[in-house]
Amino acid sequence: MQLPTDYYQRVYAGVLGKLIGVYLGRPFEGWTYQRIMQELGPINYYVHDKFNRPLVVTDDDVAGTFTFIRALEDYALPPELTAEQMGQCWLNYIIDKRTILWWGGNGNSTEHTAWLNLKKGIPAPLSGAIATNGKTIAEQIGAQIFIDGWALVPPGPPRLAASLAQKAASVSHDGEAVYAAMLWAAMEAEAFICQDIEQLIATGLAVIPPDCEIARLINDVYRWRNEDNDWHRTRQRIEDHYGYQKYPSNCHVIPNHAIMIMAILYAPDDFQRAQMIINTSGWDTDCNAGNVGCLSGIMLGLQGIDAGPDWRGPLADRMLISSADGGFSINNAVRVTDYLVSLGHKLAGQQPPAAPKEGAQYHFSLPGSVQGFRSLAQDIEVSNERYHDRRYLSLRYTAQVPGQHSMVTTQTFAPPEIVGMQSYELMATPLIYPGQCLQARVLMPEDCAGVVKVQLCYRVYDEHSQLRSCYGDGQLLRPGGDVTLIMAGYSSISCAGMAHQR
Repeated sequence: MQLPTDYYQRVYAGVLGKLIGVYLGRPFEGWTYQRIMQELGPINYYVHDKFNRPLVVTDDDVAGTFTFIRALEDYALPPELTAEQMGQCWLNYIIDKRTILWWGGNGNSTEHTAWLNLKKGIPAPLSGAIATNGKTIAEQIGAQIFIDGWALVPPGPPRLAASLAQKAASVSHDGEAVYAAMLWAAMEAEAFICQDIEQLIATGLAVIPPDCEIARLINDVYRWRNEDNDWHRTRQRIEDHYGYQKYPSNCHVIPNHAIMIMAILYAPDDFQRAQMIINTSGWDTDCNAGNVGCLSGIMLGLQGIDAGPDWRGPLADRMLISSADGGFSINNAVRVTDYLVSLGHKLAGQQPPAAPKEGAQYHFSLPGSVQGFRSLAQDIEVSNERYHDRRYLSLRYTAQVPGQHSMVTTQTFAPPEIVGMQSYELMATPLIYPGQCLQARVLMPEDCAGVVKVQLCYRVYDEHSQLRSCYGDGQLLRPGGDVTLIMAGYSSISCAGMAHQR
């Protein structure tokens, strides 16, 4: 298997697209098109602030996608990896009634039902089979919402992606739900080497039965798109012919898959427009927007995401993964991309690439990446810039105030707002802990003016649950110079960033 030359950046764009879509659609998940239009209007940008919620929250779409892929390193690479082993991965990484899944009860939540089957000793694929759980439960949406990772690791060979998606989906689903997952995974894998939406859909249709309902609805949506040339009209046709009223239970795959196909057909070359259409259309908005975002990200790359509004600034690469592995919970898009790219090289029979910047946890090697770093002061802009032969986190002062103290921080422990998050608990351990050494190389370009005092800082909750800042030794940084800051052997359990003092 030959990896595309831009594989690294396209995986990153796919991960970012998934996160943007999920976090964009999460606040109004389950709303109808009519309610969205009445209360929010077309969804052109993040709306979390209208709900007084944080942008980055725990969500099953993110947690499941980037947790279940770990079966590849835990068990075997294809073709040896089996559905039963993927089911065992569920048992390893899920905490009962706390992480990853919607715990809606046996016979109500498809994933909860499959989980209970696995715990009883019913292996996959029987754990998710129609014969075990019935057609209604087996054909809900969950199969396709977790499958993006299986397309990100084998770029190009769509049948391999479809096979992995089929096995993964069968842990909890069956029938049309599995076909939807296979088709979308094949489309995403093909998107690494082809950006023609008609070819991508044809590739997806080639891996599922031609007489299945997923194939029929795609043909309908494709025809309606050509006839209508108006996504609002096509969406209404989907509601009339494939709406929730036609399918039982909570969140069936058919209606949601139909509007995903509609969104990508109407906006194959426009990341923002695709997100506007899929989110404004309603129903399972975070799931649908996450899948569409991942496909759009792979197809269009970072330049496609950056062509619209500033999606990446508020996100700052951040993600939270609710699973049994606390060390994987406080995460970011670059760290997950590095992990997926390593798996992709192994699948291709190649040696994984060397870790950027000698294995630094925060290396900022991908364009625009900030890995969770944000400014705590209005006078510093945080971005990513190339300086000489490498990319760095860039801190740019917007105000010249002698003696002013400013701070740039990244989250390495559970954020305070997790206590108000709904549905999915965050079981997290700090990324930085006693005995570790914090080290950062800080450079100042030659064309800068003035002298800056820089120092590392960690912030820790004290016995009164208040954040307390502890500073390392400061060093003076002059234009054209660089310094290495080190804090070793500190005794706190949590660290939250780097301080820069003028």
